[in-house]
Amino acid sequence: MQRIEEIRRAVESGYPKLMEKLIFQALTEDISPAEIMESALVPAMNSIGRLYQNDECELMQILVVARCVQKGMDILLPQLEPQNRFVLGKVILGTVEGDLHDVGKKLVAVMMQSVGFEVIDLGVDISGKRFVKAAKEHPDASIICLSCLLTTSMRAMRNAVELIKGDKSLSHLRVMVGGCPITESFARSIGADAYTENAAEAAQLAKKFVLDGRNAP
Repeated sequence: MQRIEEIRRAVESGYPKLMEKLIFQALTEDISPAEIMESALVPAMNSIGRLYQNDECELMQILVVARCVQKGMDILLPQLEPQNRFVLGKVILGTVEGDLHDVGKKLVAVMMQSVGFEVIDLGVDISGKRFVKAAKEHPDASIICLSCLLTTSMRAMRNAVELIKGDKSLSHLRVMVGGCPITESFARSIGADAYTENAAEAAQLAKKFVLDGRNAP
């Protein structure tokens, strides 16, 4: 569809005002908010993410696109029918203690929203105890995502996972980790349930966790 393609190109080019104009035009043309998200915003985010992974674009470019996607989501989410909102559940995320970086976390938040999650973003420099507290404040959350960019924060990530996993009342939670210094082997060694290399993969894996849980006997 031409309008959807125009929105996608505007997002990939980092033109928020044009994107906003096109989104409102699409809505007046009876294109659903869900279709705009699924066919324009998410593919644009995935596309720029692949370019960044392959060193074909700069970090600033992916940040611009992420801001566009977030602005688009802010327009579209309130317009979804109530029964179509946050059908997958709730995700808690934050950057671990001692780390003030939030680029990766913000990208994960955008992608989680795009596939249907409500996101509780705790921010940066979050202690293990704060993650546990947030999980208890939101008992309907099914996933906690921990991020870090600094190697010096890996110990804090380990501690946070241990605290979460050590609390029997939180045994239903899946713990996902990611960030520049994190590897799959490290994730396994600290007891995390999953590791992903990028925000798009994190969102798809979180979605799979929830759907598999719903389909379990």
